[in-house]
Amino acid sequence: MIKIQSVMVQSFSGALDAKGARKGVFITTSSFTDGAKKYAERLESKKIILIDGIDLSKLMITYDVGVHIKETFTVKDIEYDYFKDE
Repeated sequence: MIKIQSVMVQSFSGALDAKGARKGVFITTSSFTDGAKKYAERLESKKIILIDGIDLSKLMITYDVGVHIKETFTVKDIEYDYFKDE
């Protein structure tokens, strides 16, 4: 799997500048190198959110995007009060 490197985030940042944007979201099904993360964190003139494959899958599950319920489990607990002497 190819990790997204800082040069790719820098290129994205430049594309945002070309459009006059101050915010952007860089989404990948892969992951980001530490250098790419540090670059995005150091930016002062704009905000770039990095979403990797793990974060993307969590968001998909949280917001029911592209997923469906396959199985449901019931977890039961013992009612201890039921067994107490009256």
